[in-house]
Amino acid sequence: MSRSPVSLALMVVLLSCMTTTSLQANDGLDGTSWSEDYAAALATAKKTGRPVLVDFTGSDWCGWCIKLKGEVFTKADFQAWAKKNVVLLEIDFPQRKKQTDEVRKQNRDLQKKYGVRGFPTILFLDAEGKVVGKSGYMPGGPAPWIKHAQAIVDKVRSEKAA
Repeated sequence: MSRSPVSLALMVVLLSCMTTTSLQANDGLDGTSWSEDYAAALATAKKTGRPVLVDFTGSDWCGWCIKLKGEVFTKADFQAWAKKNVVLLEIDFPQRKKQTDEVRKQNRDLQKKYGVRGFPTILFLDAEGKVVGKSGYMPGGPAPWIKHAQAIVDKVRSEKAA
């Protein structure tokens, strides 16, 4: 059975929406999906000893952000790694997606606090909110991205142990 390009595109959009909805349904604090709550993410980092991976993104307009999410953050390899190693926090600056006033204010305040000027910007924070590493888009899919992120996590763990 052949499918038209329009029906294939529609299927991709529907699957993307389903993935986004399932990610938003979880609070992100279990390491498998993304939270929007900075204070809760720091509290979870303190409780678990895992750093917070913060994705400053323009989820519905930034091409590199969309590429990073599609090539890395939605992949099973990344999700398995994240569950063991980090607390996920998305700080989003969408153009079309609705956000509460509280979330918009929190995100603007965090953008100023951390001096974020471009998207995507990925920060790794300790439980006190101190930046312990930085990243962004990297080509090659999840493997090189995870390798880079793991080096940051390992450095944080070794500094804690010292």
